[in-house]
Amino acid sequence: MRTHNRLEIDSVDAGSPAAKAGFQQGDLLLAINSHPLHDVIDFMFHKSSGELEIEFMRHAAKNKVLISLEDDADLGIAVKPFKIKICRNNCIFCFVKQLPKGLRKSLYIKDEDYRLSFLYGNYMTLSNITPEDRERILEQRLSPLYISVHTTNRSLRNKMLGNPQAQDIMRDLKFFASNKIRMHIQIVLCPGFNDGKELQNTIKDIYKFYPYVASVAVVPVGLTRHRKQQLQPVTKVDALAAVAIVESFQKRFKKKHGESIVYCSDEMYIKAEKTFPPLKEYGGLSQIENGVGMVPLFISQAKKIRYLKKLSGKKNFLTFTGISFFPYLTKFINRVNEHEDVNITVIPIENEFFGQSVTVTGLLTGRDIIKSLHDNTDLYDILIVPDVVLKEGDNMFLDNVSLRDIEDATGLKTVVTDGTPQGFIDTICKF
Repeated sequence: MRTHNRLEIDSVDAGSPAAKAGFQQGDLLLAINSHPLHDVIDFMFHKSSGELEIEFMRHAAKNKVLISLEDDADLGIAVKPFKIKICRNNCIFCFVKQLPKGLRKSLYIKDEDYRLSFLYGNYMTLSNITPEDRERILEQRLSPLYISVHTTNRSLRNKMLGNPQAQDIMRDLKFFASNKIRMHIQIVLCPGFNDGKELQNTIKDIYKFYPYVASVAVVPVGLTRHRKQQLQPVTKVDALAAVAIVESFQKRFKKKHGESIVYCSDEMYIKAEKTFPPLKEYGGLSQIENGVGMVPLFISQAKKIRYLKKLSGKKNFLTFTGISFFPYLTKFINRVNEHEDVNITVIPIENEFFGQSVTVTGLLTGRDIIKSLHDNTDLYDILIVPDVVLKEGDNMFLDNVSLRDIEDATGLKTVVTDGTPQGFIDTICKF
């Protein structure tokens, strides 16, 4: 329940309406136009009004101030984060439970919070949502939501969640669909549990709520060498079977609705050793942050790069990537290297920290990167680091190794790129 109606101001932008009204860091926001403020979503929802009467507290004294906002004007206040709802499930495939010690503290948080789902696209199971939460989602139109379903077989789902008390997911989906809340669904495929016929039935059941279920992603279970559960990894055979099931549904859905609706993640195609569908088959790329369409998008963007700006002098660049993306990045880099002033080498990094079955770039640690690059730096001037391996807004890797540590260990100047084809081009053109 939302019982704490105060938000602490973290910062106030200089020259903003809030700054001109006298707001300061540390002030406690209580209400806007008599609407209590419990978290940043309340703040976002109610501050959209043109005339704002803001109640706040400073040094135990309550105050009120009136602010008139013009269209699209920003109030200029950032508030401190809310306390996250913690997951009470004991999922058989939980990635957090497979993490060893020594990583950033935030990585060990098992969040299960509809607010993070709305704000950032975090997936939730709806297992701890309250009637009040439901009504708030409807009132403030917190849409879309990102929901982990895995299976619509209730007894099997509860077994996979490790939570015998979990509510019927079909009832939840029906509730939100009937109230026109859009949803993006995730199915984590665990061989021997929710594959085969169970996967077919799950997709059929979820499809009943189209178009409010806007997309469904089928992704392979991620397993590290630190796991305790005896789960089987997704093999090539498993991946081929999953892709075949998904593609059979895609044909039906495209014929009826003009869109695929259900998709396999890039990793599933890589495990199946199958060619990716054309980028146009991915629609609006609504689950790209879930690894659905990232590689096809990169391939498509790479084809549109026609030339480089003239560089000031020949430089030797070094970069790295995870095992699964290595063939696709290498193909692009080889094309870039055809330019007479560019020499870029790509090194694939094996993930010894989590285990070699983890092949994505975003889960590489600083220590593994240093170990792989340590004896391969003599011929290079600059190390290009894809931003996906760093904490957002920071220069820290998963294991608290910093960019400075990488520079000290390799002797190379580091520069961060966004990892897109144009990002690589823009990065090398700075030198």
